[in-house]
Amino acid sequence: MLIRSWDRGDEDEWRAWLAEGRDFGLLAANGRPDEGPVLVPTHFLLDAERGEILLHLAAPNPLLAAVRADPNVTLAVTDGYAFAPGHWRGAPGTPTSYYASVHFHCTAEVVESAADKAEILNRQLAHFQPETPDVRVVPGEGEFARLLPGLRGLRLTVCEVRAKFKYDDKKPAEAQHAIAERLAERSGAPALRYDQDAAARTQLLRRHQRRTAVTRAAD
Repeated sequence: MLIRSWDRGDEDEWRAWLAEGRDFGLLAANGRPDEGPVLVPTHFLLDAERGEILLHLAAPNPLLAAVRADPNVTLAVTDGYAFAPGHWRGAPGTPTSYYASVHFHCTAEVVESAADKAEILNRQLAHFQPETPDVRVVPGEGEFARLLPGLRGLRLTVCEVRAKFKYDDKKPAEAQHAIAERLAERSGAPALRYDQDAAARTQLLRRHQRRTAVTRAAD
């Protein structure tokens, strides 16, 4: 992913963005030499303090074989995307895409033991299903334990995080704000309902506020 200096997101920014509820991404592992990468859409649990990501997959998932052959993987989380027409952006009228994307470059470990798999599942349940604290996985007990042999855990150790927030930060602040209003108009049009426009506008305005705050602080 190409990241220009004006698009780069710092650690506080990407952590806050993910903490808003973004815990679903695309996990990529290297395929065999005669194949492309193996991709799996998946929920995940980020433990930023430990520098690890936890998830689980069905045992037959081909990504697990790819990880056993090469543990280097990338988890990508992308949201807030929108198409910006050229006539919105001034001369020379070049259209572009807006999006936020965070890539975690990791080494992956396949988790095989029942106890360790249960730990991963219970941490995921606590995160995704906090309203049922009594629902937990205990090896050798209950229905969930019966399903454990068919699952494998994955523990990803984060080696690098690359974050991009592409929302025309290179444009003058006034032009950037005007594009946000265009997104608001388009997302509200009954015949042109773009669900992602509102999310893109939120991110664009947040980036706009960040840069204007830095400018005011420097004055």
